[in-house]
Amino acid sequence: MAPNARISRAKLPHFLLVLLLSLSSSSGSGYGHDYSDAFRKSILFFEGQRSGPLPPDQRIRWRRDSALRDGATAGVDLTGGYYDAGDNVKFGFPMAFTATLLSWSVIDFGRNMGPELGNALKAVRWATDYLLKATAVPGVVFVQVGDPLSDHNCWERPEDMDTLRTVYRIDRDHPGSDVAGETAAALAAASIVFRSRDPGYSRLLLDRAVKVFEFADMHRGAYSNSLRSGVCPFYCDNNGYQDELLWGAAWLHKASRRREYREYIVNNEVILRAGETINEFGWDNKHAGINVLISKEVLMGRADDLRSFQNNADGFICSILPGISHAQVQYSPGGLIFKAGGSNMQHVTSLSFLLLAYSNYLSHSNHIVPCEGRSVSPALLKQLAKRQVDYILGDNPMRMSYMVGYGGRYPRRIHHRGSSLPSVAAHPAHIGCKAGSLYYLTPNPNPNILVGAVVGGPNSTDSFPDSRPYFQESEPTTYINAPLVGLLAFFSAHT
Repeated sequence: MAPNARISRAKLPHFLLVLLLSLSSSSGSGYGHDYSDAFRKSILFFEGQRSGPLPPDQRIRWRRDSALRDGATAGVDLTGGYYDAGDNVKFGFPMAFTATLLSWSVIDFGRNMGPELGNALKAVRWATDYLLKATAVPGVVFVQVGDPLSDHNCWERPEDMDTLRTVYRIDRDHPGSDVAGETAAALAAASIVFRSRDPGYSRLLLDRAVKVFEFADMHRGAYSNSLRSGVCPFYCDNNGYQDELLWGAAWLHKASRRREYREYIVNNEVILRAGETINEFGWDNKHAGINVLISKEVLMGRADDLRSFQNNADGFICSILPGISHAQVQYSPGGLIFKAGGSNMQHVTSLSFLLLAYSNYLSHSNHIVPCEGRSVSPALLKQLAKRQVDYILGDNPMRMSYMVGYGGRYPRRIHHRGSSLPSVAAHPAHIGCKAGSLYYLTPNPNPNILVGAVVGGPNSTDSFPDSRPYFQESEPTTYINAPLVGLLAFFSAHT
């Protein structure tokens, strides 16, 4: 950031002027969106991503059981879990991050979830039940099911899947501290979610998190170096495994209150580069999340020796604030956070979640964020997060909701195999690997509506091609929706 940077109203885009001016005249009264409806649908989406045998209360009825022999080639049961996006592979790294963010959403905003809390808990448990299976063998973490090259060569319903269901694992000779660290974080976070709701399950999750973190820390290395073409270029660890070790330790400390994890954080803060890339947060980079998560204790006056993490969190806020942002955090003309690369909505929802969470931590401790001559209030952070949510729901230049099934205009041709192919009920006969290409290439809308799915979103100029081949824009993912669950829970109760 340049010295003496200021927010100059003369240089701000119109949407930013509206945002800033609204704070002086509004408490965030909303744009007329039905946040409760969007919240309900954001959770429902996860039922469309389920793998394995589906339960009797399955609500997305066009889906059927799938991948019922996952893990058999390795002699283990790896049925269940989530397909990450519009394909039929179960990638453990983004699935674990999804579980962590779903749990964080419940931990911070569960009190706002009303009758949908039960469905949110089911969404968490569907992931953690699978992660428990994936970590059941000591010294091993099964991190993926499905050969991605084989899968991506076909356009098939998950129910018809006949592609290779290769099982990928990490162990002491093939380390993966990144995916193991994230898995430990997911299990630890979920143990908090179920602590009072299912104490036995909570203890199981925490005990497993401890073992998985010990494995991640003892056998250090990036899983993409160990597995290479099995996970790259799909979910390569481009950021290093150090942040996942800190992230796992932070969640284990929050879940267990054991001093050893706090000491681990203090002792490894510099070694594991806690202060790097502070404005990044997603399945591959946990830095901003680490700093915001740990800052809560600092702001509550319980961890002064961790104050550097609050300084980093403040730096994150200043780096993302419109008008004085670093070049890495840009905004489209219509006001959407935009980062180069695919599936931009993952950045929008994850960063907005941190804005909201940190604003609550600041509010409860009566703090503000100093940003080079401007005092940034918790109210401004909430309003900025809400602006991103409103953009997703339709307040954008395309006048389109980017959540499928919400509003009158939303994406109809999403890059998603199950949604775009006829359901088993409509077409009981098997649809083969290449036979599905007909449905992939058709300009017709998808026959099955994946309610609640949020797609990758528009480009940097707010344009959106509603077309399956444009997968970076039209493909939904679990890790786009997971932080949005928390955001929508909060705004459904506060607007």
